[in-house]
Amino acid sequence: MHAAMATRMSVRAFTPQAVARGLIERILVDAACDNLGAAAAPCTVHVLQGRSRQALCEQVCAAHDALRAEPALQAQYPEPYDYYPRQWFSPYIERRRENGWGLYGLLGIGRADKDRMHAQHQRNYRFFDAPVGLVFTMDRALGAEHLLSCGRFLQNVMLHARLQGLHTCPQAAWNQFAGIILPHVGATADEVLVCAMALGHADPDAVVNRFHTPRLPVQDFCRTMP
Repeated sequence: MHAAMATRMSVRAFTPQAVARGLIERILVDAACDNLGAAAAPCTVHVLQGRSRQALCEQVCAAHDALRAEPALQAQYPEPYDYYPRQWFSPYIERRRENGWGLYGLLGIGRADKDRMHAQHQRNYRFFDAPVGLVFTMDRALGAEHLLSCGRFLQNVMLHARLQGLHTCPQAAWNQFAGIILPHVGATADEVLVCAMALGHADPDAVVNRFHTPRLPVQDFCRTMP
């Protein structure tokens, strides 16, 4: 498991190599075997492959393009919950910028290159070409403890995927389009979108996969009491 933790990363380019259904099931079963507290099954996982995956990608990419052309459409796409703070502040805004511009800099995308920025962001809505898209939902009546349990389950999925030689990318970018996604996956009115995740084989030749999110030294987030 330590090797899985050490090599896990957010992959943003995948090969088209298929992932067998049995392997997906094994990852999810193993992820759920870890103790998740009172919420033994905090999430519902919707697995998208083939035509269902492609159809969702096309719908959301079209909405993303339409939103760029007409920003007033923003009101049609409310997010299910505040994933990010409403107002960034120090030191988090600096860390966010370092991460974002580090990625775009590697890809040669400048701050004035709005077209390429839009295209790169839209890669999210194609699951970065991963053949498997996972959509995680939970009952909207559940509280924060269950959202934390969902986070633990997501981490388990990512680590068990690595144990099977696969890579992932957790994606909150989809949340804005929950109104499109939830009907597509057949979610009930009682479910809320948590996030999505790309799953597949990393493309070893993709420049974008050379990017690794900077890690803070332990002294920056650990406080030792006297």
